[in-house]
Amino acid sequence: MTKSQSTFTRREFTKTTLAATAALASGTITSLAADPAPRRIRTGVIGCGSVSGAYLPTLKNSPFVEVVSLCDIRYERAQQRGRDFKVENTYPDIDAMLAGVPFDFLLVLTDMQEHEGINRRALEAGKHVWSEKPIGNTVAAAQELLRLAKKQNARLWGAPITVQSPQFAFMAKQLAQGRLGRVAAAQAHYGHEGPDWSAFFYERLGGSLPDLGVYNLTSLTGLLGPAKHLAAMVSIVTPERTVHNKGHIKVTEEDNAMVLMDHGHGIISHVQSGFNYFNPHGHDGSKEKRYTISVVGSGGFMGLVGYDWEPLGVDMATKDEPELKPHVTDAQGYSWPLGAVMAAECLSTGKEMLVTPEHAIHVLDIITAARESSATGRRIPLTTTFKWPIIS
Repeated sequence: MTKSQSTFTRREFTKTTLAATAALASGTITSLAADPAPRRIRTGVIGCGSVSGAYLPTLKNSPFVEVVSLCDIRYERAQQRGRDFKVENTYPDIDAMLAGVPFDFLLVLTDMQEHEGINRRALEAGKHVWSEKPIGNTVAAAQELLRLAKKQNARLWGAPITVQSPQFAFMAKQLAQGRLGRVAAAQAHYGHEGPDWSAFFYERLGGSLPDLGVYNLTSLTGLLGPAKHLAAMVSIVTPERTVHNKGHIKVTEEDNAMVLMDHGHGIISHVQSGFNYFNPHGHDGSKEKRYTISVVGSGGFMGLVGYDWEPLGVDMATKDEPELKPHVTDAQGYSWPLGAVMAAECLSTGKEMLVTPEHAIHVLDIITAARESSATGRRIPLTTTFKWPIIS
């Protein structure tokens, strides 16, 4: 996630904390009325950079989580987060963390290239895992991680959680009820001018698709069903960049991508993502008032207002009600860092999430197939799938 490249502000802390609290009342997270003292899941966090500043407030305020340890290869960052969030146990690497204070659930918030290896180490040690995106570097490796999780009787989940938002639920229900008639097409876009604090976004196995496009790919496949085939073009618009941690670097992965997906039944969707997109509305989700996802059919139109990771509402018009009207303009407790809290609730109470590892693997399949399509000029079949519809 590249939303938070600066220190987590007091305003953001308050907003996220209130969102987590509101979720308990709204149903995004189960009410605690029937269980005033749920089992708290002993949790470790590896990766104490900018994203941890968004996750840790929700974790520390969750009745389902006890954060017991923090880890970062830049050890001073783990120590600082420990001081900030009153976590006593800090470690400089995954080996020390696994050998340290016992825990059951690991959050993996490191550079994206490292997720696969750390996920594997944690699962081998019998830990449940919440992984930031992507869940692995290749489809084969991600599938092996899921097999390992099942063998170890452990749970594995992967971000993002866009399918958990009330706006996604509204859109999915309208489609299930046939409100848009025969669905024909969908479009989605997400981009900005590119992170400047770390090189990993631009290095091998980085790129705009696993960092940004992953959100829209998750949302559209969640709404329209698994992709059957795709065709894509990716490119590098800015071949050299300057970043804080390494200075001047060469860009080796796409910073511009266009993906066309065939969902079957004649439905085609398009996702655009990149690191060269000036946005006059800024990268703060609260200021993005345009449609970033639109779906159209023979009998209606829906447009998601704002980003799918911080949605602001859904506008809809149909032949029966042709005036465009806003719906679901309240977040109802949803915020993008809540995925790990929901996973901990699942471990504590048995309540299942809409997010599944199979869906995360399918999106990874799309990303790798998009690169293959661009390199070969071919239309690529997708070999993975997931349980759909997510919401009936």
